[in-house]
Amino acid sequence: MAILNQKTINQPIFFEGITLHKGKSAKMKILPSPPNSGITFKRVDLKKNNLILANFFNVSDATLCTTLSNEMGVSVSTVEHLMAAFYGLGVDNVLVEVDQDEIPIMDGSSKLFVEAIKKAGLKSLNLPIKIIKILNKIEIIKDDKYISIEPTKTTLEIDFEIKFNNKLIGNQRNKINVYENDLTDIYNSRTFCLFEDVQKLREMNLAKGGSLDNAIVVKGENILNKENLRNKNEFVNHKILDCMGDLFLSGYKIIGKVTCSQGGHRLTNELLRKVFMDNKNFTIFELKEKIVPNTFINSKTLKSIA
Repeated sequence: MAILNQKTINQPIFFEGITLHKGKSAKMKILPSPPNSGITFKRVDLKKNNLILANFFNVSDATLCTTLSNEMGVSVSTVEHLMAAFYGLGVDNVLVEVDQDEIPIMDGSSKLFVEAIKKAGLKSLNLPIKIIKILNKIEIIKDDKYISIEPTKTTLEIDFEIKFNNKLIGNQRNKINVYENDLTDIYNSRTFCLFEDVQKLREMNLAKGGSLDNAIVVKGENILNKENLRNKNEFVNHKILDCMGDLFLSGYKIIGKVTCSQGGHRLTNELLRKVFMDNKNFTIFELKEKIVPNTFINSKTLKSIA
């Protein structure tokens, strides 16, 4: 398989499960797609105006999940865990068919998505991948929340910090290299909430499908789930997973360093919008070399198409 070529999946993949926020049963099919088509969602329960491109400009809501909408107001939500799986595994082009307005939550992580994609295998396409290289540092500060992106040479780094007024969760911080590190712990990390927030979410018509099968629930210093934490940094690692998924709404691989403290879907989307407001903040490259030594990207293999 050509490392630098765009990729899709070898064969269709099927999922069925409850949706996190609406609490409905959803069926989803992921289909191979041609080069340069990107990630597209299709609402098969609708007969027209049912295609939604996975792009940060199409984010219409970021309240506890990422919701995408097309020009006709047709939406699909909770796409971030699936998008993170695509990003980490190098899936550039697929069509995602779903019969609800929300992606099934599965176990609350990307674990089952990743396993199914690996089982189906990837197919190399005949066009090179494109990447975005960040040229200037961009940052957003909102009260106690912070996010920035700045240039790096060959990697995408995510340095994430969370701070919770809960003894079990507390303050956690982790840093990963998306293209070089083993992302197993990131993929396997489940969404979580505090027990005292569950009723508030239900009153907001959210988390109707939430359960101990698809979310970690923390009550005081205890986890209510039978399954213990999958890794010691599972809480912050899930936030990194969300961040990965939201970053892939740029449409390309990114070379840069993201630093975030207490951020979430909304802040990541605002960062992407700010980056792309000015062409001086980034450049787009096409990778055409067949061999990349040591790292995912070597600066000598970059050919500008901007």
